[in-house]
Amino acid sequence: MIKYDVNIDLANEAKAEISAFLGGGDSRILSKPADFACLYDIGLAGYRHPVLVLKTEEPGSKQLIAMRYDRVEGVCRDMINHLVNDCAAVGAAPLAVQDAVICGKLDKNILKRVIKAISEACAENGCLLTGGETSEQPQVIEEGRYILTSSIVGVVEKDQIIDGRGIAPGDAVVGLASNGVHTNGYTLIRRLMAEKPEILDETADGESFTDAILRPHTAYYGALRGLFGKGLLKGLAHITGGGVRENLNRVLPDGADAVIELDRYDIPEIFRIIRRYSGLDDASMLRTYNMGVGYAAVTAAKDAEEVIRHFDGMGVPAKVIGRIVTGNRRVECVGGFMW
Repeated sequence: MIKYDVNIDLANEAKAEISAFLGGGDSRILSKPADFACLYDIGLAGYRHPVLVLKTEEPGSKQLIAMRYDRVEGVCRDMINHLVNDCAAVGAAPLAVQDAVICGKLDKNILKRVIKAISEACAENGCLLTGGETSEQPQVIEEGRYILTSSIVGVVEKDQIIDGRGIAPGDAVVGLASNGVHTNGYTLIRRLMAEKPEILDETADGESFTDAILRPHTAYYGALRGLFGKGLLKGLAHITGGGVRENLNRVLPDGADAVIELDRYDIPEIFRIIRRYSGLDDASMLRTYNMGVGYAAVTAAKDAEEVIRHFDGMGVPAKVIGRIVTGNRRVECVGGFMW
């Protein structure tokens, strides 16, 4: 008899056990865990013209390192924080998340840890994990390998969408501090770990190299939402792959450039270590990593001080790192990093 590699009974048992992490008893969830789809009572009576915001994300090859060092909870927070940060970039509040966990062989304990961590990260960001998919795919994915992904639904009042249209020459660019690598550039990090294992003996800001690279992605929504609807934020950019040049330019309108002063950056120690071992020049580092600025906010110059005070008060260090000038939707970086 041919051996069947997928254990349906184990999968059903695991799904039953993780149902406790879905919805959190919230009355907006009208469906049962066993239903074919989730029913979410969106309840938008307080909005005049609500616009739904949709995004899908996965935490990239950082997942491989997280699983190797048994840090699955952290990479789950990476995924949700990244999703919510993207949603917030247009001024939206997150509502609900659907996840997918794909593996070569299902480990019930790992699955429970994953779903619990995703659910907790959602709650920390003011939204709900409403359900998702668990898929066991032997011979497609090797045993012990997990691939995580999730999608979010958010909402924003149409006349409060932050889309960069009001950005004009003379505005200020405020940089919000990152806590390190976040979720981009891990292919290079994995290569360094394989080819130069002595990097694992390094420490960054009092932490081991491994702890430093596995810090969960900073969540910015909690700090940003207090400014939504006040007219202080003209444009927001989540600084991910491509760095500040290839993310801030996405919100610039026609007729505007951004000039970023690199000597204004406060560079986390982890990037100094990566640069030393990789030999990358500043341009390559800037394109691969956030270099200490995980989010950029464009505001009128007169409002910059108020915006910075707000972020500092929310525990997110912020400072002016550049300005808007006349141009053609490009980001020019001037000066150099203060290594």
